[in-house]
Amino acid sequence: MGLVNGKVCLVTGGASNPGLGHAIAHKLASEGGIVIVTDVDGDGAERTAAEITAQGGQAQAWAQDVTDEAVWDQTFDRIRAEHGKIDALINNAGIAVLKTLPELTLADYNRQLLVNMTSVFLGTQKAVALMRETGVKGSIINMSSVAALVGVPACSAYAAAKGGVIGFTKTVASETAAEGIRCNTIHPGLIDTNMQRQSSVDNPEEYVKLNAAVPMGYMGPPHSIADAALFLVSDLSTYMTGAQMVIDGGLINQ
Repeated sequence: MGLVNGKVCLVTGGASNPGLGHAIAHKLASEGGIVIVTDVDGDGAERTAAEITAQGGQAQAWAQDVTDEAVWDQTFDRIRAEHGKIDALINNAGIAVLKTLPELTLADYNRQLLVNMTSVFLGTQKAVALMRETGVKGSIINMSSVAALVGVPACSAYAAAKGGVIGFTKTVASETAAEGIRCNTIHPGLIDTNMQRQSSVDNPEEYVKLNAAVPMGYMGPPHSIADAALFLVSDLSTYMTGAQMVIDGGLINQ
């Protein structure tokens, strides 16, 4: 029996490979989770789910725009109809646009807040409602970043969104703790994902500087974040809420 056997887990942003959502979905399924993979790239989400089922896990994939409240409602209506509950929500979907302050446009700024922070509000609100309705003492994981904890060049809009996720998560944790619903953040450092690789193409000089700053000397693998997510979804972390898990190879420990 796995650590999350029978738990219904929704992972957003699960299409990209290598990617955090992809790795988290695989990890939860490997430990007995019933995984729902969503992404605006529906075909990519289908590929992730197909990989999981081919390996003997339980997974399904749905197309989802996490910025659209109506789509969130549809997603949770389907979860209620097909599974009757949700045990874990991993708000992982996100984007990064690395631009210095003079280069950043209002459209860039607003888009990053919408995808990286507003979507977290929408998903968390829907998940908490269903957990309360069904009496599930569930786990919500909101993906933040080390960029929310220390100054990182060319990340002002991204950091603003991810910083907002921290305050939002802590408030939700304080509102739901008495019901046994847990809400925590994960703060990845430099992780070898497609999004990180694209950032290196868009802004190679900053990317080189950041990578050289990791004390452990290498970029983290996606499974390092997936392992943390597994811990937070599992019953190993039932006394943990409002916490920040930093996984960064020592990047901000300086």
